[in-house]
Amino acid sequence: MRRREFITLVGGSAVTWPLAAGAQQSGKLRRIGVLMNASAEDPLGQACSAAFAQGLQQLGWEVGRNVQIDYRWGGGDNERYRKYAIELIALSPDVILATANSIVGYLQQASRTVPIVFVTTIDPVGSGLVASLARPGGNATGFTNQEYGMSAKWLELLKQIAPRLTRVAVMRDPSLTSGTGLLAAIQAVAPSFGVELFPIDVRDPGQIERGIATFARGSNEGLIVASSPLAQIHRELIISLAARKGLPAVYPFRYFATSGGLITYGPNTIDPYRRAAGYVDRILKGEKPAELPVQAPTKFELVINLKTANALGLGIPTTLLASADEVIE
Repeated sequence: MRRREFITLVGGSAVTWPLAAGAQQSGKLRRIGVLMNASAEDPLGQACSAAFAQGLQQLGWEVGRNVQIDYRWGGGDNERYRKYAIELIALSPDVILATANSIVGYLQQASRTVPIVFVTTIDPVGSGLVASLARPGGNATGFTNQEYGMSAKWLELLKQIAPRLTRVAVMRDPSLTSGTGLLAAIQAVAPSFGVELFPIDVRDPGQIERGIATFARGSNEGLIVASSPLAQIHRELIISLAARKGLPAVYPFRYFATSGGLITYGPNTIDPYRRAAGYVDRILKGEKPAELPVQAPTKFELVINLKTANALGLGIPTTLLASADEVIE
């Protein structure tokens, strides 16, 4: 059962869109760098890059005519992020689209002057990427995808679905400032839900497997997966481990539910790329990132995978089903 319009996007590094009405007529070919945290083969990464290119096309930027887009795909590897950040800066782009806090950090290490528009970041002020949300003040601005307080909602949803839970693991990447902040927000509300938390710190697939295996040894247990590039890239592994161990789990984005995850709560992952095209357009026309405010998500989606719930023997409350934006059957 779907309650949202389904949009199919075909994306990749070689996309040419038809010229839109009112397209830029300047003979100068502008250059945009794109550094993605996904791998080039990831359908989600392709959909996001396609949404960005489509957003540019709607604003009059045609690949090959008045704009060139140089893509790099990091695939969750910090060394690749660092390498590709240097490569893209060396190409002297007019602006760079960056995904994830760590990628923006590497780009800023390489240059404090090349404009950066970021998406899927958490707490850019606390991470030192911008001076403030209203006036970023440096060479970066963009779109956040979460705020720490929403992580308390993950625990609330988990308890609604599995009221007997007493032990909950929180999977996070400790190398990210956001991982610490999200965990702290969950810890603040855990006593009110009668839940004991167990952080699982992960930096690679092996730690994901060991962490879940070590935690899942009893009953009345659940899992919260905090947002991180690692969780995005290895989502199928995490979801399969949770199913194997019989763990009710809540995830940060819809694509976890479509991959078999139980329940997700978070912002739309495609929309920020379309919105980022607008900021890129404004920068190409002369505006400065320092003066463009960082924008927060405008809508959060609740998605429930009823098939997974049935496999786990969980009955979803009708009130929760009624409030869901999408129920996968």
